[in-house]
Amino acid sequence: PKTILSGIQPTGTLHIGNYFGAVLRWKALQEKNENVILCIADLHSITLPQNPEVLKSSVFLMTASLLACGIDPSKSTIFQQSKVPEHASLSWVLGTLTTMTRLYHFPQYKEKSSVLKDIPLGLFTYPVLQAADILLYKATHVPVGEDQVQHLHLAQHLVHTFNNKYGKTFPLPECIVEENMGGSRIKSLREPDKKMSKSHGDPKSRIEITDSSQDIALKIKKAVTDFTSSLSYDPETRPGVSNLIDIHALLTGSLQEEICEEYAHLDTGRYKSVVAEALNEKLTPIRNEITRLLNSPDYLENVLTNGNNLAKEIAEATWKEVCYKVGLS
Repeated sequence: PKTILSGIQPTGTLHIGNYFGAVLRWKALQEKNENVILCIADLHSITLPQNPEVLKSSVFLMTASLLACGIDPSKSTIFQQSKVPEHASLSWVLGTLTTMTRLYHFPQYKEKSSVLKDIPLGLFTYPVLQAADILLYKATHVPVGEDQVQHLHLAQHLVHTFNNKYGKTFPLPECIVEENMGGSRIKSLREPDKKMSKSHGDPKSRIEITDSSQDIALKIKKAVTDFTSSLSYDPETRPGVSNLIDIHALLTGSLQEEICEEYAHLDTGRYKSVVAEALNEKLTPIRNEITRLLNSPDYLENVLTNGNNLAKEIAEATWKEVCYKVGLS
Protein backbone atom coordinates (compact mmCIF):
# COMPACT_ATOMS: atom_id res chain seq x y z
CA PRO A 1 0.00 0.00 0.00
CA LYS A 2 0.95 3.65 -0.34
CA THR A 3 2.32 5.49 2.69
CA ILE A 4 0.32 8.69 2.92
CA LEU A 5 1.40 11.48 5.23
CA SER A 6 -0.67 14.53 6.03
CA GLY A 7 -0.53 17.09 8.78
CA ILE A 8 -2.83 19.58 10.43
CA GLN A 9 -2.03 22.23 13.02
CA PRO A 10 -4.00 21.73 16.25
CA THR A 11 -4.60 25.46 16.77
CA GLY A 12 -8.00 26.67 15.59
CA THR A 13 -11.02 24.37 15.41
CA LEU A 14 -11.66 22.35 12.24
CA HIS A 15 -14.08 24.12 9.92
CA ILE A 16 -16.20 22.76 7.08
CA GLY A 17 -13.51 23.62 4.50
CA ASN A 18 -11.04 21.38 6.40
CA TYR A 19 -13.74 18.73 6.75
CA PHE A 20 -14.60 18.50 3.04
CA GLY A 21 -11.13 19.38 1.75
CA ALA A 22 -8.88 17.29 3.98
CA VAL A 23 -10.54 15.05 6.56
CA LEU A 24 -12.95 13.32 4.18
CA ARG A 25 -10.05 12.60 1.82
CA TRP A 26 -8.04 11.04 4.66
CA LYS A 27 -11.07 8.97 5.56
CA ALA A 28 -11.47 7.78 1.94
CA LEU A 29 -7.76 6.81 1.78
CA GLN A 30 -8.06 5.03 5.13
CA GLU A 31 -11.01 2.99 3.80
CA LYS A 32 -8.84 1.90 0.84
CA ASN A 33 -6.50 0.36 3.43
CA GLU A 34 -3.66 2.71 2.58
CA ASN A 35 -1.10 3.39 5.30
CA VAL A 36 -2.38 6.80 6.46
CA ILE A 37 -0.22 8.75 8.93
CA LEU A 38 -1.75 11.94 10.35
CA CYS A 39 0.53 14.38 12.12
CA ILE A 40 -0.95 16.85 14.61
CA ALA A 41 1.62 19.51 13.82
CA ASP A 42 2.10 21.38 17.09
CA LEU A 43 5.72 22.30 16.22
CA HIS A 44 4.35 24.12 13.18
CA SER A 45 1.81 25.92 15.39
CA ILE A 46 4.51 27.70 17.40
CA THR A 47 5.91 29.46 14.30
CA LEU A 48 3.38 32.10 15.40
CA PRO A 49 2.86 33.02 19.10
CA GLN A 50 0.58 30.60 21.00
CA ASN A 51 -0.79 30.46 24.53
CA PRO A 52 0.80 27.28 26.03
CA GLU A 53 -2.36 26.15 27.84
CA VAL A 54 -4.51 26.65 24.75
CA LEU A 55 -1.96 24.83 22.59
CA LYS A 56 -1.97 21.86 24.98
CA SER A 57 -5.75 21.49 25.03
CA SER A 58 -5.98 22.07 21.27
CA VAL A 59 -4.09 18.80 20.63
CA PHE A 60 -6.85 16.90 22.45
CA LEU A 61 -9.59 18.83 20.69
CA MET A 62 -8.01 18.12 17.28
CA THR A 63 -7.67 14.41 18.11
CA ALA A 64 -11.32 14.25 19.20
CA SER A 65 -12.37 16.17 16.07
CA LEU A 66 -10.55 13.80 13.71
CA LEU A 67 -12.05 10.75 15.42
CA ALA A 68 -15.55 12.28 15.39
CA CYS A 69 -15.21 12.94 11.64
CA GLY A 70 -14.52 9.27 10.99
CA ILE A 71 -10.76 8.83 11.26
CA ASP A 72 -10.30 5.35 12.76
CA PRO A 73 -7.22 4.95 14.98
CA SER A 74 -7.14 1.21 14.24
CA LYS A 75 -6.71 2.00 10.52
CA SER A 76 -4.81 5.33 10.57
CA THR A 77 -1.92 6.52 12.74
CA ILE A 78 -2.69 9.80 14.55
CA PHE A 79 0.28 11.24 16.43
CA GLN A 80 1.59 14.43 18.03
CA GLN A 81 4.55 15.88 16.13
CA SER A 82 6.43 17.23 19.18
CA LYS A 83 6.47 13.75 20.76
CA VAL A 84 8.75 12.53 17.95
CA PRO A 85 11.99 14.53 18.31
CA GLU A 86 13.38 13.18 15.01
CA HIS A 87 11.21 15.72 13.14
CA ALA A 88 13.40 18.56 14.40
CA SER A 89 16.61 16.54 13.95
CA LEU A 90 15.89 15.64 10.33
CA SER A 91 14.74 19.20 9.66
CA TRP A 92 18.20 20.42 10.72
CA VAL A 93 19.95 18.03 8.32
CA LEU A 94 17.62 19.00 5.45
CA GLY A 95 18.22 22.68 6.25
CA THR A 96 21.86 22.17 5.28
CA LEU A 97 20.77 20.94 1.83
CA THR A 98 18.59 23.84 0.71
CA THR A 99 19.15 27.58 0.31
CA MET A 100 17.62 30.76 1.67
CA THR A 101 16.93 31.94 -1.88
CA ARG A 102 14.66 28.94 -2.46
CA LEU A 103 12.72 29.58 0.77
CA TYR A 104 12.27 33.31 0.08
CA HIS A 105 10.00 32.50 -2.86
CA PHE A 106 7.31 30.67 -0.90
CA PRO A 107 3.99 32.55 -1.26
CA GLN A 108 2.85 31.75 2.29
CA TYR A 109 6.08 33.17 3.68
CA LYS A 110 5.68 36.32 1.58
CA GLU A 111 2.06 36.67 2.67
CA LYS A 112 2.72 36.20 6.41
CA SER A 113 5.97 38.18 6.49
CA SER A 114 4.30 41.15 4.78
CA VAL A 115 2.23 41.78 7.93
CA LEU A 116 4.99 41.12 10.51
CA LYS A 117 7.65 43.62 11.51
CA ASP A 118 10.07 40.97 12.77
CA ILE A 119 9.97 37.61 11.03
CA PRO A 120 10.63 34.56 13.23
CA LEU A 121 13.22 32.20 11.77
CA GLY A 122 10.77 29.32 12.29
CA LEU A 123 8.25 30.93 9.94
CA PHE A 124 10.94 31.16 7.26
CA THR A 125 12.19 27.57 7.63
CA TYR A 126 8.88 25.86 8.26
CA PRO A 127 8.71 24.35 4.72
CA VAL A 128 11.93 22.48 5.64
CA LEU A 129 10.26 21.07 8.78
CA GLN A 130 7.33 20.11 6.56
CA ALA A 131 9.71 18.25 4.25
CA ALA A 132 11.16 16.47 7.31
CA ASP A 133 7.62 15.45 8.34
CA ILE A 134 7.20 13.76 4.94
CA LEU A 135 10.65 12.20 4.57
CA LEU A 136 10.82 10.83 8.12
CA TYR A 137 8.04 8.35 7.28
CA LYS A 138 9.30 7.73 3.72
CA ALA A 139 5.87 8.86 2.53
CA THR A 140 5.05 7.94 -1.07
CA HIS A 141 2.00 10.20 -1.38
CA VAL A 142 0.99 13.50 0.19
CA PRO A 143 -2.52 15.00 -0.16
CA VAL A 144 -2.12 18.74 -0.70
CA GLY A 145 -4.28 21.76 -1.40
CA GLU A 146 -3.26 24.07 -4.23
CA ASP A 147 -1.55 26.43 -1.75
CA GLN A 148 0.79 23.66 -0.56
CA VAL A 149 2.02 22.28 -3.90
CA GLN A 150 5.19 24.38 -3.77
CA HIS A 151 5.97 22.97 -0.31
CA LEU A 152 5.79 19.45 -1.71
CA HIS A 153 8.13 20.49 -4.53
CA LEU A 154 10.67 21.48 -1.87
CA ALA A 155 10.35 18.02 -0.27
CA GLN A 156 10.87 16.42 -3.70
CA HIS A 157 13.92 18.63 -4.32
CA LEU A 158 15.36 17.60 -0.93
CA VAL A 159 14.78 13.90 -1.74
CA HIS A 160 16.78 14.31 -4.97
CA THR A 161 19.52 16.29 -3.21
CA PHE A 162 19.84 13.85 -0.30
CA ASN A 163 19.70 10.71 -2.48
CA ASN A 164 22.28 12.12 -4.91
CA LYS A 165 24.64 13.14 -2.14
CA TYR A 166 24.31 10.20 0.26
CA GLY A 167 22.78 7.35 -1.77
CA LYS A 168 19.17 6.23 -2.28
CA THR A 169 17.36 6.73 1.02
CA PHE A 170 13.97 8.34 0.42
CA PRO A 171 11.22 7.61 -2.13
CA LEU A 172 10.00 10.57 -4.18
CA PRO A 173 6.70 11.67 -2.60
CA GLU A 174 3.89 12.18 -5.09
CA CYS A 175 1.25 14.84 -4.83
CA ILE A 176 -2.40 13.82 -4.38
CA VAL A 177 -4.15 17.02 -5.45
CA GLU A 178 -7.74 17.53 -4.28
CA GLU A 179 -9.88 15.24 -6.38
CA ASN A 180 -12.86 17.52 -6.28
CA MET A 181 -13.67 16.78 -2.64
CA GLY A 182 -14.59 20.43 -2.79
CA GLY A 183 -12.97 21.81 0.35
CA SER A 184 -10.90 24.25 -1.67
CA ARG A 185 -14.14 25.59 -3.13
CA ILE A 186 -15.41 26.68 0.29
CA LYS A 187 -14.78 30.38 0.83
CA SER A 188 -14.92 32.73 3.80
CA LEU A 189 -18.46 33.77 4.77
CA ARG A 190 -17.26 37.35 5.26
CA GLU A 191 -14.92 37.67 2.24
CA PRO A 192 -16.16 35.14 -0.32
CA ASP A 193 -13.19 35.77 -2.63
CA LYS A 194 -10.84 34.21 -0.01
CA LYS A 195 -10.58 30.64 1.28
CA MET A 196 -12.26 29.78 4.60
CA SER A 197 -9.48 29.79 7.22
CA LYS A 198 -9.25 28.48 10.79
CA SER A 199 -6.74 31.17 11.76
CA HIS A 200 -8.74 34.16 10.45
CA GLY A 201 -9.43 36.77 13.14
CA ASP A 202 -13.20 36.82 12.57
CA PRO A 203 -14.92 33.59 13.73
CA LYS A 204 -18.00 34.62 11.72
CA SER A 205 -15.96 33.96 8.57
CA ARG A 206 -16.14 30.17 9.04
CA ILE A 207 -18.42 27.37 10.19
CA GLU A 208 -16.53 25.32 12.77
CA ILE A 209 -17.52 21.69 13.23
CA THR A 210 -18.21 22.39 16.92
CA ASP A 211 -20.57 25.34 16.23
CA SER A 212 -23.99 25.14 17.91
CA SER A 213 -27.12 25.28 15.76
CA GLN A 214 -27.63 28.89 16.92
CA ASP A 215 -24.07 29.81 15.86
CA ILE A 216 -24.56 28.20 12.47
CA ALA A 217 -27.89 29.95 11.87
CA LEU A 218 -26.40 33.32 12.83
CA LYS A 219 -23.20 32.93 10.78
CA ILE A 220 -25.10 31.86 7.66
CA LYS A 221 -27.64 34.66 8.16
CA LYS A 222 -24.79 37.19 8.36
CA ALA A 223 -22.87 35.65 5.43
CA VAL A 224 -22.04 38.28 2.80
CA THR A 225 -24.25 38.01 -0.30
CA ASP A 226 -25.39 40.72 -2.74
CA PHE A 227 -28.40 42.85 -3.62
CA THR A 228 -30.04 40.34 -5.99
CA SER A 229 -32.65 38.35 -4.12
CA SER A 230 -33.02 35.45 -6.58
CA LEU A 231 -30.86 32.33 -6.50
CA SER A 232 -28.24 31.81 -9.22
CA TYR A 233 -24.81 30.19 -9.35
CA ASP A 234 -22.00 32.37 -10.67
CA PRO A 235 -18.79 32.36 -8.58
CA GLU A 236 -17.34 35.27 -10.60
CA THR A 237 -20.11 37.84 -10.25
CA ARG A 238 -21.97 36.41 -7.22
CA PRO A 239 -19.26 34.88 -5.01
CA GLY A 240 -21.22 35.08 -1.74
CA VAL A 241 -24.39 33.31 -2.89
CA SER A 242 -22.35 30.84 -4.97
CA ASN A 243 -20.31 29.94 -1.88
CA LEU A 244 -23.52 29.06 0.00
CA ILE A 245 -24.66 26.95 -2.96
CA ASP A 246 -21.25 25.20 -3.03
CA ILE A 247 -21.54 24.41 0.68
CA HIS A 248 -25.08 23.12 0.18
CA ALA A 249 -23.96 20.99 -2.80
CA LEU A 250 -21.21 19.36 -0.73
CA LEU A 251 -23.63 18.66 2.13
CA THR A 252 -26.30 17.09 -0.06
CA GLY A 253 -24.30 15.59 -2.93
CA SER A 254 -26.44 17.60 -5.38
CA LEU A 255 -25.17 19.64 -8.31
CA GLN A 256 -25.22 23.45 -8.06
CA GLU A 257 -27.67 23.65 -11.00
CA GLU A 258 -30.07 21.22 -9.31
CA ILE A 259 -30.03 23.30 -6.14
CA CYS A 260 -30.79 26.51 -8.06
CA GLU A 261 -33.76 24.80 -9.73
CA GLU A 262 -35.09 23.21 -6.56
CA TYR A 263 -34.94 26.43 -4.53
CA ALA A 264 -35.73 28.91 -7.32
CA HIS A 265 -38.88 29.94 -5.42
CA LEU A 266 -36.85 31.21 -2.43
CA ASP A 267 -35.07 34.54 -2.03
CA THR A 268 -31.50 34.42 -0.70
CA GLY A 269 -32.65 35.26 2.85
CA ARG A 270 -34.94 32.23 3.01
CA TYR A 271 -32.44 30.06 1.15
CA LYS A 272 -29.89 30.81 3.89
CA SER A 273 -32.05 29.01 6.45
CA VAL A 274 -32.15 25.94 4.16
CA VAL A 275 -28.32 25.90 4.10
CA ALA A 276 -28.14 26.38 7.88
CA GLU A 277 -30.55 23.46 8.33
CA ALA A 278 -28.44 21.19 6.09
CA LEU A 279 -25.27 22.18 7.98
CA ASN A 280 -26.94 21.36 11.28
CA GLU A 281 -28.03 17.97 10.08
CA LYS A 282 -24.45 17.12 9.06
CA LEU A 283 -22.64 18.65 12.06
CA THR A 284 -24.90 17.75 15.01
CA PRO A 285 -23.74 14.10 15.26
CA ILE A 286 -20.09 15.17 14.82
CA ARG A 287 -20.44 17.86 17.50
CA ASN A 288 -22.07 15.39 19.92
CA GLU A 289 -19.32 12.84 19.34
CA ILE A 290 -16.59 15.46 19.98
CA THR A 291 -18.26 16.34 23.31
CA ARG A 292 -18.44 12.63 24.22
CA LEU A 293 -14.76 12.07 23.35
CA LEU A 294 -13.56 15.16 25.25
CA ASN A 295 -15.27 13.65 28.30
CA SER A 296 -13.02 10.57 27.86
CA PRO A 297 -9.53 12.12 28.09
CA ASP A 298 -7.99 8.74 28.97
CA TYR A 299 -9.20 7.30 25.69
CA LEU A 300 -7.80 10.27 23.70
CA GLU A 301 -4.51 9.98 25.62
CA ASN A 302 -4.42 6.30 24.69
CA VAL A 303 -5.04 6.98 20.98
CA LEU A 304 -2.21 9.53 20.93
CA THR A 305 0.19 7.33 22.92
CA ASN A 306 -0.37 4.43 20.51
CA GLY A 307 0.02 6.72 17.51
CA ASN A 308 3.15 8.36 18.97
CA ASN A 309 4.72 4.94 19.57
CA LEU A 310 4.03 3.78 16.02
CA ALA A 311 5.37 7.04 14.60
CA LYS A 312 8.48 6.90 16.82
CA GLU A 313 9.32 3.40 15.64
CA ILE A 314 9.39 4.49 11.98
CA ALA A 315 11.07 7.84 12.73
CA GLU A 316 13.87 6.30 14.79
CA ALA A 317 14.71 3.80 12.04
CA THR A 318 14.82 6.54 9.37
CA TRP A 319 16.91 8.84 11.57
CA LYS A 320 19.38 6.05 12.32
CA GLU A 321 19.81 5.47 8.58
CA VAL A 322 20.23 9.22 7.93
CA CYS A 323 22.87 9.53 10.68
CA TYR A 324 24.78 6.57 9.27
CA LYS A 325 24.77 8.00 5.72
CA VAL A 326 25.59 11.58 6.72
CA GLY A 327 28.34 10.48 9.10
CA LEU A 328 26.64 11.48 12.36
CA SER A 329 26.63 7.97 13.84
